[in-house]
Amino acid sequence: MSRVKILDKTFETSMPEAQIKARVKELAQQISKDMEGKNPLFLAVLNGAFIFAADLMREMTIPCEISFVKLASYQGTMSTGKIKEVLGINEDIAGRTVIILEDIVESGLTIRQMIDSLGTRNPASVHVCTAFFKPEKLKENLKIDYAAFEIPNDFILGYGLDYDQQGRGLKDLYTLVSE
Repeated sequence: MSRVKILDKTFETSMPEAQIKARVKELAQQISKDMEGKNPLFLAVLNGAFIFAADLMREMTIPCEISFVKLASYQGTMSTGKIKEVLGINEDIAGRTVIILEDIVESGLTIRQMIDSLGTRNPASVHVCTAFFKPEKLKENLKIDYAAFEIPNDFILGYGLDYDQQGRGLKDLYTLVSE
């Protein structure tokens, strides 16, 4: 296992890029099958979900669209618990099948706020798709329709996830090492 130092923290490889990409391809095949004939609109949550969104979109086999929304709730390694919308949704989603793409679902607060906000715009349906899901940390009553990986409650980095805006471009997934 390799280690990387990002700012003042050390991280160790926990999942190689090949494993992530293989699972994202499977997920795209499942979503393509489930959404056949619907032309879903993917709403990718920036900044973290951009790599996951790109990889997933390249594997989709049905017509679909993508847009981006930017929400913020993290400072360092801790969630502030307050979500602010930095870049909003510009698309008309009335009557559309919407799939929220998230890098990671932990407490569920961000997804809950998004679902509630989208609900006022009359979509046909709203689904949740995440690269990483921490079920033991979930506080909201949410249905996660698609999760590439269920992971333990560790702080992770890479594949779009960051530590103080650093490390997003790492191809593998890394876990914080307690020192």
